[in-house]
Amino acid sequence: MFERFTASARDVVRGAPAYAVRPGPDTVGEGELLLALLDGRGSPGAEALAALGVRERRASVMRSLDEARRRGGLTAADAEALAGLGIDVAEVVTRVEQAHGAGALATASGRPARRGRSLRSPFGEEAKSVLERSLRVALGRGDKHIGDEHLLLAMVAKPGLAASVLAEHGVTHADVIRVLAKPAVAG
Repeated sequence: MFERFTASARDVVRGAPAYAVRPGPDTVGEGELLLALLDGRGSPGAEALAALGVRERRASVMRSLDEARRRGGLTAADAEALAGLGIDVAEVVTRVEQAHGAGALATASGRPARRGRSLRSPFGEEAKSVLERSLRVALGRGDKHIGDEHLLLAMVAKPGLAASVLAEHGVTHADVIRVLAKPAVAG
């Protein structure tokens, strides 16, 4: 599958492990792919995020990913839905951390890993699912390559951490499609 990836898509895949920090084995998930995509410049997916104002809100995106990590992967939307059922996720997290230590529920993080790491982090099911969906997205669009724009579309096409964090920042699947349809970005 990777032989179909453009240089920018390969950069995302290669860059994502640098953001995987977790107790025990590091795992690459959707959040790490999103952060690596935000590192890009001049490629369709990276420029779409820039056009949607996500690049300039990178710190906020990282905070949202970190908060979801602390909640055991629950997004802000998940926490809000549970609050509607009378479950205070923040209180649950606080109690778990009091009993088991800070970060006890933590999943893959949006914090940068130490520089100079030579070991590759394994891709978790979330990330593998995004990579598989990117192939389907590319085929569905009639493209013979998989670019970072296909990775971005795969992230927002289905509910998940990346789609939720982007939605918190005002970016929807429809927004991504609209911006990618513009010649300057789709170039």
